[in-house]
Amino acid sequence: MRLAIIAHDGKKAEMVAFLLENKKRIINADIVATGTTGSHAENAGLKVHKFLSGPMGGDAQIATMVAEGRLDLIFFFRDPQGKHPHEPDIQMLMRLCDVHNIPFATNPAGAQLLLNAWATE
Repeated sequence: MRLAIIAHDGKKAEMVAFLLENKKRIINADIVATGTTGSHAENAGLKVHKFLSGPMGGDAQIATMVAEGRLDLIFFFRDPQGKHPHEPDIQMLMRLCDVHNIPFATNPAGAQLLLNAWATE
């Protein structure tokens, strides 16, 4: 499984908690992350490859992986209450996931469903 993780600042702790709760399911996954989210995951003991932070282009780097067919799942825990100056990059990433048929979860419930489905394959 090739998994990308991204989380807005207000959702980073929720992402780390989700990953730790599902550690057995993702232990063999190749995980990539935007920079700050990746640092939080590393601090929790997970192995990730970090790109730039989202506002500095990390979302776009992950979008490139989608376009190249190098990702299977994306978990992007979004904060719907915050303003995000890099929203165009986020929209591009979501659009590319739709174009390339890549599962994309924006919250723990959706991410859990995707992981459950992945585990049955």
